[in-house]
Amino acid sequence: MRRLIYFVLAFLIWILLTWPSVDGKIDVQVVVAGLIASVIVSVLFHEILPKEHHIFISPVRIFWFLVYVPVFFYYVIKANLDVVYRALHPKMPIKPGIVKIKTNLKTASGITALANSITLTPGTLTVDLTDDGFLYVHWINVKSDDIEEATQFIGQRFEWFLKRIFE
Repeated sequence: MRRLIYFVLAFLIWILLTWPSVDGKIDVQVVVAGLIASVIVSVLFHEILPKEHHIFISPVRIFWFLVYVPVFFYYVIKANLDVVYRALHPKMPIKPGIVKIKTNLKTASGITALANSITLTPGTLTVDLTDDGFLYVHWINVKSDDIEEATQFIGQRFEWFLKRIFE
C-alpha cells in the first residue's frame, strides 16, 4: 500500500513539474518517463520515506498543507527582505548566534518539515536536532537566548500548521 501511495504521489509531482502538453497534445514520452521514474522511486525509496503515509490521503491534512504553503512563502519573503536590509545597511546590524528551540511535534515527518522550514527561511539554519525535541538553530540576528522566546520567534509560526498536517 505504501509503495502505491508513493508511486501516485511521485507521478503527480512529475506531471505537475513537467506538464506534458505541447500545443494541446499530450507528450507520451514525458508521461512514460514519469511512470518509469515513479515506479523506480516507489520501489527503491519507500523505506526512507515517512512511515506516516496515511497523512497523504486525508482531506483535512491536505487542506492544512494548502493553507501552510502561502503562509510559508510569506515568511520566506519577509525573511528575505530582512536579510537584504541587514546586508545593505551601512552598519550591517547582525548579531549571529546559535539558539536552542523546543518543538512539540512528535512525528519524524513533522520535525523534519519544521527543520526544513526553518532552514529554507533566510537568516536561519537548523544545525542539530536532539532526541528530546530540541532544535539548535543558527540565527542571523539573535533577539533572545531564552528557549521559549526563541521558539516563539523561529519555530512557533510553522509548528501550528505542521501539527495539523503531520500529527
